[in-house]
Amino acid sequence: MSIGAGIALFAIGAILAFAVNVEVEWVNLDMIGYILMIAGGVIFLVGIVLMMRRRRTETVAHTSVDPASGERLTRRSTSTPDDGVGL
Repeated sequence: MSIGAGIALFAIGAILAFAVNVEVEWVNLDMIGYILMIAGGVIFLVGIVLMMRRRRTETVAHTSVDPASGERLTRRSTSTPDDGVGL
């Protein structure tokens, strides 16, 4: 979701900076556009970093022999980082 929001902010900022030719006395639309483009880029990069962080998993396998039956036992556990990072 943050990747899409970053792209949307960047697009809106580019429209304000380069396509809108309206002059308003109390606000500079070009500067607002550049600010939105920078914010969109930052949000996009944060979204990419968080997405890469969520994909890491660790799998551990323990193999042992049951002394009573002589059978081989394998136990696997998988752990992932917390997906609830606020997105």
